[in-house]
Amino acid sequence: MPENPRGIARLNWRALVDETLRRRKAEKLTQREHAALAGISVPTMAAFERGETTLTLSKALDILRVVGLVDEAAGDGAQEAFVRAALIRWRGLTERLPEGSPGRFPHGWYRFDYCLEGVLKSPDLTAFEDILRKSVTRHTGWPVFWVPQRPDIAPREVDGMIECWLAPSDNADIDRGFDDAAHCDFWRAAPNGRLFLIRGYQEDSQETFSPGTIMDTTLPIWRMGEALLHAEKLASLMRQNDRAAPAIRFRALFSGLTGRVLRSWANPLTDLLVEGHTARSDEAVLETVIPAEGVTARLAEYIFPLVSSLFERFGIAGLSESRVKAEVDRLLNGRIS
Repeated sequence: MPENPRGIARLNWRALVDETLRRRKAEKLTQREHAALAGISVPTMAAFERGETTLTLSKALDILRVVGLVDEAAGDGAQEAFVRAALIRWRGLTERLPEGSPGRFPHGWYRFDYCLEGVLKSPDLTAFEDILRKSVTRHTGWPVFWVPQRPDIAPREVDGMIECWLAPSDNADIDRGFDDAAHCDFWRAAPNGRLFLIRGYQEDSQETFSPGTIMDTTLPIWRMGEALLHAEKLASLMRQNDRAAPAIRFRALFSGLTGRVLRSWANPLTDLLVEGHTARSDEAVLETVIPAEGVTARLAEYIFPLVSSLFERFGIAGLSESRVKAEVDRLLNGRIS
């Protein structure tokens, strides 16, 4: 190759990897925490730190952003920055909890984030919190992005956003009734249509099997379905009347899959009576972009590729769309007042 007349230096990959590792350790981030902030799997993070060059450019940039090694124009990577800040905030809140506290999700967690793309209203925080309250979809007993009313657990303003942390009782003298990882939500919402939620697994709070050993076949469908329905409702409330409906950019990350097998547990009437092998990877990242109008009517269509990708981690191939639709229909037909 001829020399570059513009004087742009060649990329020193090993030096970049070493600097990333140095900054991660300086910020006292574990490899798993760095991976979570970057929205990638732990094996991908490990491959990067070994200096492997098989990663896609987008994943490498996600890793580098966490430690400030990407110079981006304003607005670029805005959702990633929002998610990263939310995770750092959650990490700061939970680091003072006792080791093994349910609020630290010791056996694994899943997280959802989405953003609305389009021209939206610009509510102040008081109006935005009211919009969030109206956006909650109550098809199950513990909906995502629930807005509590009790003063001791109600959302509050933090850094220009609405934030809610349902801390476990080992953090404060609060009687919540539920004190397992599946009820220790942390969520954040920005008035420009960006949302983030992290929660532990309901499967890990049962007495009939050990934590970290199963993933239910129906719960991921219900939870991702609730999140997309929430986004549909929020978009309808934030849409400017004379503008086209926004799009929803949605992402789910399921972590702590190692050692788990698929099992039909939460819904004994489900058609999803499938059981796979032990998970082939510790994490699964699922993404989609869909129009914000008509989500309810097309929910099974949107959920199917996401849950199919998740189930493939457990060796399940050829999942029937009709089975997923039957479960989505059960979700939509259930409503908690």
